[in-house]
Amino acid sequence: MVRFENVGMRYGLGPEVLRDITLELKAGSFHFLTGPSGAGKSSLLRLLYLANRPSRGLLTMFEQEVTRLARDRLPDLRRRIGVVFQDFRLIPHLSAFDNVALPLRLADTPEAQMRAHVGELLAWVGLADRMTARPATLSGGEKQRVAIARAVIARPRLLLADEPTGNVDADLGYRLMYLFEELNRVGTTVVIATHDGRLIERFGHPVLRLRAGMVQVEGAT
Repeated sequence: MVRFENVGMRYGLGPEVLRDITLELKAGSFHFLTGPSGAGKSSLLRLLYLANRPSRGLLTMFEQEVTRLARDRLPDLRRRIGVVFQDFRLIPHLSAFDNVALPLRLADTPEAQMRAHVGELLAWVGLADRMTARPATLSGGEKQRVAIARAVIARPRLLLADEPTGNVDADLGYRLMYLFEELNRVGTTVVIATHDGRLIERFGHPVLRLRAGMVQVEGAT
């Protein structure tokens, strides 16, 4: 699914924030991504959702080497990736329902099928009574759940989530993790960035631990 070969990344002329990353994420795997602030977690995620390209080395995703891939080829790859951002990135003039429905509408999903899937997923994350609400009226935890629902609705091949349980209570956080695990069971490769050691311990998936721009894999892969 994803292969890094001696990847380094820097912003502009600054020092490398990631260095000598050699790593393979197999299709259908589930990993936590963790490390202290400033270790490079956000930068690694940016490479994975194709917001940036490596400064050196090779990055292969979906059997394509993307480091020098033509820019007009990137949107097709990005459509295979679901992302949950820390700042949610919901579209303010759309309702919760329409934010979640957006990936399906872009994929020309039939309206009846789209409505059934979106309604079911929003109910599952506890937002059945907030479907028509716009982001400005939602709490942080509600926005988080809308963002998660939008990221998983189209069953992406790769799901990336940055602190997805950070704005919800523990019980709901575990429920969201079960949703990610269910998606993983049907074939989606999952990477969850988190500082929550209890979450990592409870669910027991392999860990990508970043220190000073370098990654160490802990646990079975």
